[in-house]
Amino acid sequence: MATEHSSVNKQTFYISIFIVFIAGFLSGVGFTVYKLDSTPGVSSSDTGQQAVNSQQEQQAILNLEAEVTANPENFNAWTQLGHLYFDSDQYNKAIGAYTKSLELHSGDANLWTDLGVMYRRAGEPEKAIEAFDKAIAMNATHEPSRLNKGIVLFYDFGKPEEAIASWEEVLELNPESRTANGTYLREFIAQIKADMKNNNANQ
Repeated sequence: MATEHSSVNKQTFYISIFIVFIAGFLSGVGFTVYKLDSTPGVSSSDTGQQAVNSQQEQQAILNLEAEVTANPENFNAWTQLGHLYFDSDQYNKAIGAYTKSLELHSGDANLWTDLGVMYRRAGEPEKAIEAFDKAIAMNATHEPSRLNKGIVLFYDFGKPEEAIASWEEVLELNPESRTANGTYLREFIAQIKADMKNNNANQ
């Protein structure tokens, strides 16, 4: 958790938990969202390892909570605590930790994007967009913030045109960008545009 790489992984994980299936769009069902990390069947050894990891994570949280209590100006500890809350799906606690960290230092695009992800999961999409916009303002070439912004615009606000615009900004930065399941982002956008066109034609 102590590296920037960890922060980027969380942002891309947020993207990766969505697979968009186009079937059903025309019938009004819309896009179905699935988790990619749900695997069919877990062995007893895997279960045991998960329990160990959970215990280690909980202990790490307790250690960092003690650290920020003793040294509340330690912005790095607040950031790492936010990451652990992020990984354990404690959205509101993650928001609090990230916000405290950002009160103590300016942060970076990765941290603002992590905060935006947590706002979205906590049911505050407006604040998520604000956080992603701050990330973009800090780093004009930051792809994860634009990808996440597009997801919020699409799923939470029902604004496919604005979502596509955000994703197309990603393509300007990286024409070979792919979604988590390996689909080229440009193909993903093209499919959405085609379904929007067909849907409008059938109305």
